[in-house]
Amino acid sequence: MPSASEPRAELSSLPKADGSATYSYNGYTVTAAVNGPVEIQRRDENPFEAVIDVTVRPAAGIGATAERHLESILQATLRQLIPIREFPRTVVQVTLQVVDTPENPYANAKIVQAQLDLSIIPALLHAAILGLLAGAVPMKGIATAVTLAIPEGGDQSVVVEPTVVEADQAKSIHILGFTSSDELLLVESRGAFTLEEWNRVLEIGQTTCCRHQERGPSTDVSMRDGGVESPSIRDFIRSVMETKTIGDLYWKGGA
Repeated sequence: MPSASEPRAELSSLPKADGSATYSYNGYTVTAAVNGPVEIQRRDENPFEAVIDVTVRPAAGIGATAERHLESILQATLRQLIPIREFPRTVVQVTLQVVDTPENPYANAKIVQAQLDLSIIPALLHAAILGLLAGAVPMKGIATAVTLAIPEGGDQSVVVEPTVVEADQAKSIHILGFTSSDELLLVESRGAFTLEEWNRVLEIGQTTCCRHQERGPSTDVSMRDGGVESPSIRDFIRSVMETKTIGDLYWKGGA
């Protein structure tokens, strides 16, 4: 049975940031730089909690309305994962640079890169979480997100992690995010869909994000709708951080 391309991540690639990570999956590559919690200017401070400052930079051109919309979504999401009330009068800065996006063979590649849509949210979120973990920013837990598409035709199928062409031709696109406690954290949708279709999307999204994989010689994947396989991003994040921890302990022991 064919498997989806595996996600890739590189931690601490930016030496001047407190934490950094580059995350690649499904044609998207995003580099996250995290700083904080650090002191914030008095005019911007909140006396009761930390401020989460998220900046999204596109791969081509300058940021516009689409990037501001993505920033607001990610800011609200990260506020639920970071214990902001433990760090009043501080700011946690998260800068997300889109390095690469999948090309649409039926559209101008530069236009596609400059006009980000909802499909990039999982890559942005996963890069931000890896950057926060690499920077040792305290967190209540992690979250994983998935893109789901309902194609035209009404055959009740749901495509998990659709290609850019499948997303463009879909009747509706849905982004679902779940915490490590299996609680629904993020929902963004575009297009028309019925209540039955939404229930189907919610079920598949929860299964994809929350299922724990068996550790063994087989590939670490979870079943997609329709019999296609997709990686377990939650277990992928865990394995990346385990590898980093082992490396840090080895370096400390060798010193």
